[in-house]
Amino acid sequence: ILLLNRAAMGSTSLDQLKAVTTVVADTGDFNSIKKYTPTDATTNPSLLLQAAKMPEYQELVEKIVKSSPSLEEAFDNLFIEFGIEILKIIPGRVSTEVDARLSYDTEAQVSKARKLISMYEKRGIPRDRILIKLSSSWEGIAACGVLEAEGIHCNMTLLFSLCQAVKCHEARATLISPFVGRILDWYVANTDTKTYQPDEDPGVKSVREIYNYLKKHGSSTQVMGASFRNVGEILALAGCDLLTIAPKFLEALSNSSDPVQRKLSPDAAAAASSGHTDTLQFDQAAFKAALEADKMAFEKLTTGIQGFSADAEKLEQLLKDIQSK
Repeated sequence: ILLLNRAAMGSTSLDQLKAVTTVVADTGDFNSIKKYTPTDATTNPSLLLQAAKMPEYQELVEKIVKSSPSLEEAFDNLFIEFGIEILKIIPGRVSTEVDARLSYDTEAQVSKARKLISMYEKRGIPRDRILIKLSSSWEGIAACGVLEAEGIHCNMTLLFSLCQAVKCHEARATLISPFVGRILDWYVANTDTKTYQPDEDPGVKSVREIYNYLKKHGSSTQVMGASFRNVGEILALAGCDLLTIAPKFLEALSNSSDPVQRKLSPDAAAAASSGHTDTLQFDQAAFKAALEADKMAFEKLTTGIQGFSADAEKLEQLLKDIQSK
């Protein structure tokens, strides 16, 4: 564990965290992004659905819908317009998600990702400021391999297990987003243990295992912890390449001056004697077997895709209602 220097001690916990980890805003709300000055921002259908319902964005959403020739175009344009507005605020990248309903179709995901990148580039946004979010299904990871070879950078989402992380590394994914809180949710719901200290939190332990494996094996794929349930989980992953954090936790960290200890680093990962020292490999059959053997990961990937797909449909319905006005 590495203590941050004394100069950082007088600063907020958020400032201290930013010193060791790239902080990303997990929201589609421009005002929250402005307030907490993150480097990057992530969006998904659920977050955009929330934002599209907020009164301050009604005019923008209606303008997008009215200027789009079809519902599908309105859906894509909404993601692009919100992405462009976010990029005016942040210095880094925005993550834009491919429709989760395409998660089991490699070709459809590749096609949609190329279209989204083309839409951004036509608006003068270079592809190095965009991360295309794909589900970490076998088909999503295969799509990632194709896209990364074309210089389209991917953020692999709905990731719950080491086997998914290993395949994403093989596909040369720019970024992976293991879901800390959703892993915790599963263990709380399916085991007798209902509360965990941060270092024993199963989501935290999963991300640490993935981070240490990738760093030990010299992977260029970055790890971004996501989907947090409490500040303790966030601080337990200080030093992770990136952490994408919801506004309520950014607020809590900005109101705290508690010292932050660095828990993860490439050097510590390389020196660690625990974990997988051998290089793991999974063909499609082995990947499927490993995922199905991990009940938590299999359930969370499946229900995660279903959840994002359901919110995509709700978002589509919202746009349809506006279209018919």
